Amino acid sequence: MDVTLHLSQDPEADELLGRSPLAALVGMLLDQQVPMEWAFKGPRTIADRLGADDLDAHDIAARDPDSFAALLSEKPAVHRYPGSMAKRVQQLCQYLVEHYDGDAGAVWADVADGRELLKRLEELPGFGKQKAQIFLALLGKQLGVRPTGWREAAGPYGEPKSFRSVADIAGPESLTKVRAHKQEMKAAAKAAKTVKAPKAPKAPKAATS
Repeated sequence: MDVTLHLSQDPEADELLGRSPLAALVGMLLDQQVPMEWAFKGPRTIADRLGADDLDAHDIAARDPDSFAALLSEKPAVHRYPGSMAKRVQQLCQYLVEHYDGDAGAVWADVADGRELLKRLEELPGFGKQKAQIFLALLGKQLGVRPTGWREAAGPYGEPKSFRSVADIAGPESLTKVRAHKQEMKAAAKAAKTVKAPKAPKAPKAATS
């Protein structure tokens, strides 16, 4: 990996995302309940606070949980919920150490096809199916990881120029399109919740003599 990404809209943060598989995974992990740019700037912020040029899964996995949570909580905080996200980042790194010797890139280095890659991503702590599919789409569309069937495995996020997720962000214009799509989805979901099922008709009252 050594490409130019535009996910955080911050050159230094995006540079790290483009060359570091672990930074990209951590950014994807952080991408919930905060603006996309905030989430994907997180890996650079963590690396800076660790005094490093990159994230190291072995180092993060072995750190004291309270100290690591405090590091993410420093202002400006890495996430809206820095304590819980610090725990998730450490869990991700511990999993990578246990299953991939700490090499995040090994998650997709030798996969046979898109289905296997999706399975591996779904097994990562903090990655449900949707997050795994979005990251798979990011790998295929921007990071050159394209095993057979990757678009199909990524579902709707793999469609060309779908502007459904971070996988399609290549600059300010596409960021605006992706954000608009997300807002539309949220509005549709909210509207669906407010639609009430029709009430059943009341039974007629019994006649009185």
